[in-house]
Amino acid sequence: MTRPVRETDLYGPVKALLETQGYEVKGEVGPADVVACRAGEPAPVIVELKRGFSLSLFHQAVARQSVSDAVYIAVPRGTGRRFQKALKENLTLCRRLGLGLITVRLRDGFAEVHVDPGPYRPRKHTARRDRLLREFARREGDPNTGGAAAGPLVTAYRQDALKLAAHLATHGPDRGAQVARATGVPQATRILAADHYGWFERVSRGIYAITPNGCRALADRKD
Repeated sequence: MTRPVRETDLYGPVKALLETQGYEVKGEVGPADVVACRAGEPAPVIVELKRGFSLSLFHQAVARQSVSDAVYIAVPRGTGRRFQKALKENLTLCRRLGLGLITVRLRDGFAEVHVDPGPYRPRKHTARRDRLLREFARREGDPNTGGAAAGPLVTAYRQDALKLAAHLATHGPDRGAQVARATGVPQATRILAADHYGWFERVSRGIYAITPNGCRALADRKD
């Protein structure tokens, strides 16, 4: 039976890693799990050890930043997609908090630094920002309750599709260009042809009608 991982299992590999960089390393100094000092550097390197990523680990590491800017967290290195996803997400969090991150492969004691402490300079994704602002501008009213992620959310695209469905339900099958003029939705033909929700069907070339699913969506609509 394999014994549970202990935080002390991380200490040896982390200490060895720091010693190869010229640090003198000691464990359990004050509130810190690991403290490392190097000649000529006024502030120590501090490492907090944990058996896995947790909120308390980040709380402890942030608290150590009142003593030093060089604060790392160290966790055992796992395997599989689940760990890789957790590593990626927590690397992002470490960068935002100005923390370093070390993983330790317990089977051979290999310690790897994934990110060093440093000021966070976020990279702005202008395309994502522009998509967010376009969606905000196009959406009519405020049909969704913040925090309610369950169920279909009302997007600007869905609102446009509902307009097309309402027109077809009232006027019967029609050409995409005519539907666009009548509803004020410039992308009407594209939305009808894509039929993302299963609300429309092409009855002849360029002419679309509403489906039973579309009628139900109109009856159930939130906006």
